[in-house]
Amino acid sequence: MADKEWQDRVKGILKAELKRRNVGYKELAERLEAMGVHETERNINNKISRGGFTAVFFIQCLEAIECQTVRLD
Repeated sequence: MADKEWQDRVKGILKAELKRRNVGYKELAERLEAMGVHETERNINNKISRGGFTAVFFIQCLEAIECQTVRLD
């Protein structure tokens, strides 16, 4: 797979987990802030739209929405 395809896959996984929990970008920003991670709603939107975010950001988001398991299929 090309890098773009990997980015699209990771972006899709994160968006699906957010949707599954009915968490929007504003609420995600608030939850991240409570964890000491400073991200604005707009910044989160840009990162997820691009799909080019770090593994650290990905894990922080999953922690913020209390996601313990991620399905890759």
